[in-house]
Amino acid sequence: MYFLLNILGIIVVLGLVYLCSPSKKEIRWRPIVSILIVEFIVTAFMLGTNIGAWVINKIADFFLWLIECANAGIAFVIPSFFANESLDFLVSALLPIIFVVTFFDILTYFGILTWLINKVGWVISKISGLPKLESFYSIQMMFLGNTEALAVIRDQLAVLKDKRLLTVGIMSMSCISGSIIGAYLTMLPAEYVFSAIPLNCLNALLIVSLLNPMTVTKEEDIIYTPPKSEKKDFFSTISNSMMVGMNMVIVIAAMLIGYVALTAAVNGILGVFVSGLTIQKIFGVIFSPFALLLGLPMQEAMYVAELMGTKLATNEFVAMVNLKDQLQTLSPHTVAVAATFLTSFANFSTIGMIYGSYNSLLSEEKSAIIGKNVWKLLVSGIAVSLLSAAIVGLFVW
Repeated sequence: MYFLLNILGIIVVLGLVYLCSPSKKEIRWRPIVSILIVEFIVTAFMLGTNIGAWVINKIADFFLWLIECANAGIAFVIPSFFANESLDFLVSALLPIIFVVTFFDILTYFGILTWLINKVGWVISKISGLPKLESFYSIQMMFLGNTEALAVIRDQLAVLKDKRLLTVGIMSMSCISGSIIGAYLTMLPAEYVFSAIPLNCLNALLIVSLLNPMTVTKEEDIIYTPPKSEKKDFFSTISNSMMVGMNMVIVIAAMLIGYVALTAAVNGILGVFVSGLTIQKIFGVIFSPFALLLGLPMQEAMYVAELMGTKLATNEFVAMVNLKDQLQTLSPHTVAVAATFLTSFANFSTIGMIYGSYNSLLSEEKSAIIGKNVWKLLVSGIAVSLLSAAIVGLFVW
């Protein structure tokens, strides 16, 4: 029964996005079917085969090694942080970001990450039949995050038509950043984090094909490559990367403190009117139908629905910290669904980051396309997370 509900959930999500589409007649179904087939193959490989499990473990070991390297730097500067048996969230999840950002920027500097993104983007473009830029961007934002990925293609954005600008904005809701994966691994099982990453990439392409379908001419289907003259020297690059990483740590920490405090304040106000009422419970009711369609029993569905709402209203870290404490008490299917859903940046604050990026990179007139279509970004972010969670859920019981 729960398996059938899980399948129904995929159909319902796709159906709701289709109903939201203002351009139903322009939708091309072949790319959508192709993407879905690839998603099932990728998920079955990663979660259903020994080779897939080995690949995930090796990737996880690599990121854990990055965290160990980062901890060596942290321990040198602040050794007292490691004197406690249990590390604070700041030390275990946030401070390692400084080194991980630097490491990925080094890969980009020497063209290794750029080469990987280009090759995989080309493959996805062939599979999906979608434009090269959008396929390229879906891979790029998987490693770089939305604001960084937007900055990389800023010259291409400047010449895009409004509809393609909106497409890139919609896709940006479903990104993740390689620099943040280490933090996720301190809270969630590695197999679901690394399953969610490619699924979010593919589902971003799928959902935008429904929500904002378009046709691109051969002349328009190009990818901008920055000239070598824009390249800085190596030490300036890594120094800047370290400062960017530190800025990310401060921003994430500030958002976590602020959102958790704000949630506590809102819950206190709600409790004055209705005893025991919290914003998590309100979101739990709103998202509970979707949680049930992910094949969850009622009690666990309500808990996962609360996590969904918490992620949307605050960010994924707040929800992940909550889920981490409950991993041993939940069924494998529930853990898989919840962890996969949480692995992305889709929330209200991300909309603000995307609009801010457009506003700083483009003219005010062009960036207005995001402000006019906030609902599309929100629908896309939720739908991609739900689809990824539903597909992973089919393989874990």
